[in-house]
Amino acid sequence: MLKRYLISHWDAVRGGLHATLDKLSDADLGFKPFPEAMSVRELMLHIGHEEFGEFRLGIKQDIPDFPPVYPQEDYASVAEIRARLDSVHADTMDYIHALDAQDLEREVVTPWGQTSRLIELLGHILEHEIHHRGELSLILGMLGRTGLDA
Repeated sequence: MLKRYLISHWDAVRGGLHATLDKLSDADLGFKPFPEAMSVRELMLHIGHEEFGEFRLGIKQDIPDFPPVYPQEDYASVAEIRARLDSVHADTMDYIHALDAQDLEREVVTPWGQTSRLIELLGHILEHEIHHRGELSLILGMLGRTGLDA
């Protein structure tokens, strides 16, 4: 039950992220809501980078260190960033689909010393996506467009 909920909830959240990204253009990638803020490009890449790092280092523990941020110059379009986000997310979802119900209750000790149930670590990654999806929606409003109505 919990696994099905996690999968369906994350699918809905990811659908909302896609709907938000669909409202952004390549010309929007450099927009910052205030000078110290992340640009739209940085914010989008940050969603994927954090999912990759927290999943691979914190949960799977199959990489030695938190990975460096994705180089902005490698992502000139919304489509390229979306492809990166989808690739990272596919790995996460493949992992979740392979779990059984008891796995979600397993305690994980992260490399940074936190002990949490697997469901809590996955939930944190999901909440991170929701948080930044909301920021992108707010930015759409700042650009004079309608944001996500979730």
